[in-house]
Amino acid sequence: MVRLPALLLAALVLFGADTPMTKLNIQVKTQAGRPIDRASVIVRFLGSRSVAKLGRHIRTEWELRTNQEGAADIPTIPQGKIRIQVIAHGYQTFGQDFEIEQEEKTIPITLNPPQQQYSAH
Repeated sequence: MVRLPALLLAALVLFGADTPMTKLNIQVKTQAGRPIDRASVIVRFLGSRSVAKLGRHIRTEWELRTNQEGAADIPTIPQGKIRIQVIAHGYQTFGQDFEIEQEEKTIPITLNPPQQQYSAH
């Protein structure tokens, strides 16, 4: 008969209980350094498809909005490669991949004004 601690140890090894996590803070500002509130922020973990801790799946995608200070706080995300997309009215859409390896990380993002539109006619 297998003892309970042995089963628990096997579950920890199989399901990645030691998956390193990061507390992520995203700061969205204009080129002049003013915060942009109510910008849509989408964060996706691009690592392995299934990340589990003690047999439970860990959330790997977030959709939220910035506050009045231009900040979007994500409690915990697995460390590794992530994609951040930011959409705000009156600004160009931002999208970039980042490699996260720290326990806590702040990512500053500067949004550009929209480009002028040109016509061929």
